Amino acid sequence: MWRTRAAAACVICRSLANSSCGIKRKSPLQNLHLVSRSIHHPYYPSAKFQRPPLRISIQQFSSLNRLPLHKTKLLNVKHGYQSHRNFWLARLASRLLRVRYLILGSAVGGGYTAKKTYEQWKDMIPDLEDYKWIVPDFIWELDELVDIEKLLKALPDADDLAKLMPDFDKIGESLASLKGFLSPGSPGETAFRATDQGYDNDKQFKKGLLGELILLQQQIQQHEEEARRAAGFSSQQKRKVSDKEKIDQLQEELLRTQLKYQRMLERLEKENKELRKLVLQRDDKGIHQRKLKKSLIDMYSEVLDILSDYDASYNTQDHLPRVVVVGDQSAGKTSVLEMIAQARIFPRGSGEMMTRSPVKVTLSEGPHHVALFKDSSREFDLTKEEDLAALRNEIEIRMRNSVKEGCTVSTETISLSVKGPGLQRMVLVDLPGVISTVTSGMAPDTKETIFSISKAYMQNPNAIILCIQDGSVDAERSIVTDLVSQMDPQGKRTIFVLTKVDLAEKNVASPNRIQQIIEGKLFPMKALGYFAVVTGKGNSSESIESIKEYEEEFFQNSKLLKTSMLKAHQVTTKNLSLAVSDCFWKMVRESVEQQADAFKATRFNLETEWKNNYPRLRELDRNELFEKAKNEILDEVISLTQVTPKHWEEMLEKTLWERVSTHVIENIYLPAAQTANSGTFNTTVDIKLKQWTDKQLPNKAVEVAWETLQEEFSRFMTEKKGKEHDDIFDKLKQAVKEETIKRHKWNERAEDSLRVIQHNALEDRSISDKQQWDAAIHFMEETLQSRLKDTESVIEDMVGPDWKKRWLHWVGRTKEQNIRNETKNELEKLIKCNEDHPAYLANDEVTTVRKNLEARGVAVDPCLIKDTWHQIYRRYFLKSALNHCNLCRRGFYYYQRHFVDSELECNDIVLFWRIQRMLAITANTLRQQLTNTEVRRLEKNVKEVLEDFAEDNEKKVMLLTGKRVQLAEDLKKVREIQEKLEAFIEALHQEK
Repeated sequence: MWRTRAAAACVICRSLANSSCGIKRKSPLQNLHLVSRSIHHPYYPSAKFQRPPLRISIQQFSSLNRLPLHKTKLLNVKHGYQSHRNFWLARLASRLLRVRYLILGSAVGGGYTAKKTYEQWKDMIPDLEDYKWIVPDFIWELDELVDIEKLLKALPDADDLAKLMPDFDKIGESLASLKGFLSPGSPGETAFRATDQGYDNDKQFKKGLLGELILLQQQIQQHEEEARRAAGFSSQQKRKVSDKEKIDQLQEELLRTQLKYQRMLERLEKENKELRKLVLQRDDKGIHQRKLKKSLIDMYSEVLDILSDYDASYNTQDHLPRVVVVGDQSAGKTSVLEMIAQARIFPRGSGEMMTRSPVKVTLSEGPHHVALFKDSSREFDLTKEEDLAALRNEIEIRMRNSVKEGCTVSTETISLSVKGPGLQRMVLVDLPGVISTVTSGMAPDTKETIFSISKAYMQNPNAIILCIQDGSVDAERSIVTDLVSQMDPQGKRTIFVLTKVDLAEKNVASPNRIQQIIEGKLFPMKALGYFAVVTGKGNSSESIESIKEYEEEFFQNSKLLKTSMLKAHQVTTKNLSLAVSDCFWKMVRESVEQQADAFKATRFNLETEWKNNYPRLRELDRNELFEKAKNEILDEVISLTQVTPKHWEEMLEKTLWERVSTHVIENIYLPAAQTANSGTFNTTVDIKLKQWTDKQLPNKAVEVAWETLQEEFSRFMTEKKGKEHDDIFDKLKQAVKEETIKRHKWNERAEDSLRVIQHNALEDRSISDKQQWDAAIHFMEETLQSRLKDTESVIEDMVGPDWKKRWLHWVGRTKEQNIRNETKNELEKLIKCNEDHPAYLANDEVTTVRKNLEARGVAVDPCLIKDTWHQIYRRYFLKSALNHCNLCRRGFYYYQRHFVDSELECNDIVLFWRIQRMLAITANTLRQQLTNTEVRRLEKNVKEVLEDFAEDNEKKVMLLTGKRVQLAEDLKKVREIQEKLEAFIEALHQEK
């Protein structure tokens, strides 16, 4: 029993001793009386009992170092043995009661210590709020299922707690070994340390794995300062190694430690990247059965795309942040962008201008490394060399197509999105390189155009300027630094990047010059931070991985880092990417709400203007108006099918006769009428009709049908619909009509089938009834009267007004009209003398008429006599033919008997009946072809034209114009921008 109590007391003492680790004070056991110590520790010497405290280098990781330690007050007993004969049992009982109080106090103190240890360990647990999207949703519900208070009440007793306490000796040994591993190191700052001046971002890194790494970093910095102090006092120590060798050795060890620390960070980032990639792939396959929302950077990029197309009116300008990449030509802008995007995506050339227009690159994180254009659905796999080559070729083609004729560069922006695991989210705009001289083949204004494009992007007060400077050339030759210093004199939004540092280290005589550049002492411009990068050996076939390895190897062996001319956080494109991304999102959070308010005010102004000008009209933008006009046009095309067959045939017959009547009268009827008998008349008519049908008539008929279809189509397109008519569509309808007519072609086979039908119709001479006979006479009379009227009008113009018009209208004849009038009178006498005179004058008759006129003092040219004769004889012939029509009204009976035993011949009536019947049959055939084929083909062509116009935005802008359209367009875009900005701001707040 005695030994059991002694063992229990030993455990209590050990717990008290362990609770005082790291505190320079005596153990409570030393305050005990010699007898007490001999009771508890019979094997320990009584004079020298003291446990050495555990001392480790990283005491702030201990969770027990801040616990209060209370001394236990025991009775002071004199040294030596004193005999108490009668009261030793009472004394022993008293001491045992005191041990009971010790056990009770230890239990209470142990519980308090355990509770406080739990709270401290709980604070050291990493904050997984930023990685909440990685962990499934049910994990975050565990805190609702676990009762922490119950756990606190269920803490073990002091005895069990003593058994569960960690072995601080082993922990001390582990931390001592970690100290030995990290002791010669120095901090390798991972992020944009130079740009964090004035920021208060330390709090957000105190938790989690990054917090522990930063604590390790601070300890490394302390050891680095100790190493430097040791190097400073090395001259006082007597060693064999010289001071210079010692400093070099320490610097090499420092650089080695930095690289180890950097590799550790890269390993952690790589593991994080793989984990995020795995989670994104699982989400992409729909394992969690939830719809993935659009990423934050994609939402922001959409807003920028809309703003690039928005005409900045109403004093609303685009001040949203983006990273503007500027630099001299061939300074390495494209290479830096490719390193940030981790893919060789841009076309490359040796010394020539490759970037001919701004290229907006949106970087975002995704499971696969792909790229796609804003206006295309094709994805380019950036892990395949074939897709990379196709992407570079597509970018080059788009650049060349955007450049107008006579220009070298373009202001049109090419929008590209790049996604991949581990990419920093940001929006960059690569601008054409600044040049100092315009070379041959360039437009004269190329230099000024590039300057204006660069200034337009940099004058945005929220744009982050990434200034790229070639380190392999003299700093005095830089052009872009002066331009950047003009746009950002204070350097509040500029990041300076020195490229080709490997070449600079070889070529520059004084390495201090590079240090001056990175420290911002050489150039007059100011910047938030300065970085030095290496983007390869200049070989366009290098991969991104090989460039990274080369960059890491160069800086590992570079004297610039060994001699502390460059800091570890100022090198590599990885650190540059982190810094630019941090600065970009900081600028976005500061400015996006102000920009949203500006567009909200603009929207209110536009809506007020619309209500005042167009209170009863719906707000239709250009695309919506086009759709409305498209439906109206298609309805009007369909209306062509509702035209009655009778209307089609009447129009076709009338138009066709107007087109061919001159040929029938002049080339068929008049020549045949000059023949001597009916047989010759019919033969001549048949020959001429056959020739006409084979060569001209079918083609003329098709032309007439196409023109008739055009007229009807135009009538429906231009016909106003009363109050519902909207004149804003007139220009569009006219353009659609013209383009459709241009594209439509009549079926080529129609002429061949039509020729056969017309030939058969003209060969038929059999008039079946008196009604058809009378119709032919009526048709002939109308035709001849129309020709006679035209002839009378021509003669009147030749000879001038008659005596009635001269007296009533006080007009006279000209000298030429008097001559023609005398000639007309002389020729009329000739016809009266010979009513059967042929159609042509003989030469002797012309001479006779001329001499008769000369006898009256009128000098006449023979050509004038023949010209006048043609019209006089034509009038005489038409009047005779009309008289003959009257005679043939009763000739149908003789026609049925083939004019046997009759002096009346009506072959001309039969000719006009044949013509009339051919016109009716042709009109019917063309009508069937129109309604069955051509109207549908026309409707198809109209749809194709409308589809082409719908894809051509420039065409729509040109055809749908006016204040109403422009106001609706501005209102639609401002609403869209404001809504997307508000959605982006909401998502941004949720991410915080």
